[in-house]
Amino acid sequence: MPPKRQTIRDHTAEANLVARRTVVSFIFVSFLMLVIIANLYQLQVRQYEDYQTRSNGNRIKVLPVAPNRGLIYDRNGVILAENKPVFSLEITPEDVDDLDATIEQLSELMSLSENEVNEFNNSLKRQRRFKPLSIREQLSHDDVALFSAQQHKFPGVSIEARLSRFYPFKDTLTHMLGYVAKINKRDLAKLEENEQLANYAATHDIGKQGVEKFHERILHGEVGYQQVEVNNQGRIIRILSFEPPIPGKDIVLNIDINLQKKAQEVLAGRRGSVVVTDPNDSAILALYSGPSYDPNLFVHGISQTEYNKLLASKNSPLLNRATQGRYPPASTVKPHLALLGLEEGLIDKDTEIQDRGTYRLNNVDHVWRDWKKYGHGKVNVTKSIEVSCDIFFYDLAYKLGIDRISESMEKFGFGRRTGIDLAEESSANMPSRGWKRARFNEPWYIGDTIPVGIGQSYWNATPLQLAQSLNFLINKGQRHTPRIIKGFMLEGGVDKIPVVVQSPIPIVDEKNWDIVLDSLYGTVNRQHGTARTAFQNTDYESAGKTGTAQLFSVAQDAEYEEENVSARLKDNAMYVGYAPYTAPEISMSIVIENAGGGSSNAAPAARIIMDYYFNEIKPKGIALDSNVESILISEKDQIPSKAVATITTETNGG
Repeated sequence: MPPKRQTIRDHTAEANLVARRTVVSFIFVSFLMLVIIANLYQLQVRQYEDYQTRSNGNRIKVLPVAPNRGLIYDRNGVILAENKPVFSLEITPEDVDDLDATIEQLSELMSLSENEVNEFNNSLKRQRRFKPLSIREQLSHDDVALFSAQQHKFPGVSIEARLSRFYPFKDTLTHMLGYVAKINKRDLAKLEENEQLANYAATHDIGKQGVEKFHERILHGEVGYQQVEVNNQGRIIRILSFEPPIPGKDIVLNIDINLQKKAQEVLAGRRGSVVVTDPNDSAILALYSGPSYDPNLFVHGISQTEYNKLLASKNSPLLNRATQGRYPPASTVKPHLALLGLEEGLIDKDTEIQDRGTYRLNNVDHVWRDWKKYGHGKVNVTKSIEVSCDIFFYDLAYKLGIDRISESMEKFGFGRRTGIDLAEESSANMPSRGWKRARFNEPWYIGDTIPVGIGQSYWNATPLQLAQSLNFLINKGQRHTPRIIKGFMLEGGVDKIPVVVQSPIPIVDEKNWDIVLDSLYGTVNRQHGTARTAFQNTDYESAGKTGTAQLFSVAQDAEYEEENVSARLKDNAMYVGYAPYTAPEISMSIVIENAGGGSSNAAPAARIIMDYYFNEIKPKGIALDSNVESILISEKDQIPSKAVATITTETNGG
């Protein structure tokens, strides 16, 4: 074959090969382009919304906004609990790659203490990792400036400004007002149980005690939300939308802060309590328990060392003595027993006995003594209350029996919670046959009944119960549930909460009330009244009853000598009283632990408070008003509570 023809054929074959390769390459490239176009279509068109959502998830965040906690005022508009701005250093664990390394670097930069780090780690165990946790509270301006300059090195760590609770009156209101503190694991579980967890998404604190806890839902408010755009470092660039939180309601209490401070002053650091009420509706005007403590310690987290000091203190400052302290009511309940005896027909106004200083039962060796060694001579029911004769009430208790006493005294609120708007309340104990059988697996003996007649034996009561039972006497059986909260603060005044009225105590003969109330007047105003010395030369007429609770039994042949008794076993001084006698405006109960006689210690303290009210508070035109609105609840609606026993002593004096 000629060379020329062969060359042409080779070129043709080569051209065909190139053409085939070109076609194949074109088809392959076209296929790839189709794949890319299809993928772009899938991403840009069909899956646009999904990826847009993911993009927005990285760029846009929805953040919860905590509501401002409601403020708390006293009845005259004085602020008792407020919110102050504070800065805190917070870590969101979920956003930190190496938490231990971050904390170590922060410790070097901010000089974090070992206690702060330990508290953070303990909180981390109880908290969900997507929620920010504070590692240092109350940052100074220098702290803020120092961290802000280095913040880019700490992803997941930020400085947050928020409002924090502050109590300007410190230990004066603690047991009544309570406090807020950090939300813990137990709080979270309870919020989840009550379907309230979402509402606390941005909240750091929750009410732990007192009014702050009882009225938590009112004070907290409703959470809000803001939609924000952030950069790749997580910093907020702008706010896209904002749903404002609903702040908690500002509440007004029945408390008068000046009266509260006077109650604290009269105790003068001694252990005890003062409860002052408006007898017309049982509004709580002052409720102080001493010793107390500063609630601000708990707001930002009290150290374990400081908390252990409070727990270990022999004076039990964490105990609200006004609502949880259980004391033998002593002679303060003699008027109640006298009313029962009159109503049952076992005594009348003229019934007299001869008091020679001792009381005996047939075929019983035990001897019960009067507080006055040789007795008070001949006494009737009125004089026996005025001079606080024990023998008269030993005999009356014997005649009444424990069944009638227990049933009647429960109507006066003994052995039952009062229903006050505080969670921290004891029912104390009104003894009965069934209670003793359940508690000790023993029968009730007649010897158990005799000291019940003077408010001793197994009987104990809280100071709030004493104040409430006095109000029931003053109002001749009309009963109101004690309340600390008065209403809600409005621009034009106070939206009052209705008073809760319980079913009255049934007394057939109206004159029986008058006999008992007259004896309370005589205790303060007549010649032999045990409180006469304490209330001499007042500008107002008052009435009341002293009580002295002995805290241990004295042997049959021994004498009670106060100077030989250790400080913790000395008598509790007690007083219940009200004024003015004809149109009462305030009533109170006072208990001073281990102070001695009620007439010489508790009654003078009550005089100071009453003088302060009539000479300082009332003349300034801020006399205490009553809420006329009411809600009636029946006896069956009252919540019964189990009683817990405290065994005390046999004898006491007024």
